[in-house]
Amino acid sequence: MAEQDTISALAPRLAEEIRGRLIAGELKPGQRLSEAALSADFSVSRNSLREAFRLLTKEGLLHHEPNRGMFVATPSMASIIDIYRIRRMIECQALAKAYPHHPAVARMRAAVEAARIARGEKAWGMVGSQNMVFHAAIVDLADSQRLNAFYAQIAAELRLSFGLLDDPELLHAPYIDLNAAILEHLEAGRTQAAADMLEVYLTQSERTVLAAFSRIG
Repeated sequence: MAEQDTISALAPRLAEEIRGRLIAGELKPGQRLSEAALSADFSVSRNSLREAFRLLTKEGLLHHEPNRGMFVATPSMASIIDIYRIRRMIECQALAKAYPHHPAVARMRAAVEAARIARGEKAWGMVGSQNMVFHAAIVDLADSQRLNAFYAQIAAELRLSFGLLDDPELLHAPYIDLNAAILEHLEAGRTQAAADMLEVYLTQSERTVLAAFSRIG
């Protein structure tokens, strides 16, 4: 009973850690996960790890193949469309109603500056990671812990959809300056203009990701 309680307590934290790796782009669509490597990495039992896998499978982030093991999920076209629908609803509303001096604005500024540095170094994976930080901070403008937790799952699926592109520069390069422009509107109190710009931006991003998906379909 004590062991089961430990597993139940550890599993959500492990799931959060693995979800964080998905958001950071460290795990790719279709990648096979090694139980031995991850249990050693996290210093946990395989039973605890399997329970975390179960939670992430329920979220659609992982899937199990009989006699083969656990794999990172590959987003479907329907899931990509749904992700962007949700993003427009959450992020655009968060921006439109934002307080320009909210603490999350500083994180948005830091993400833009870090992305610019990464662009100069051609570190497109890092640019993508900073873009994820920028958009998580937009959601944080709404001051809802429940919304932040929900968006973490969406962000993991989103980063997997980004992994469908062979050329990450194609996806991430245009949005560094667009993020900066959205931030400029927000800091100046033009919150609706920031939201309107983001809506156009998300439509453009969605088309790029769907085009990549169609090429592998």
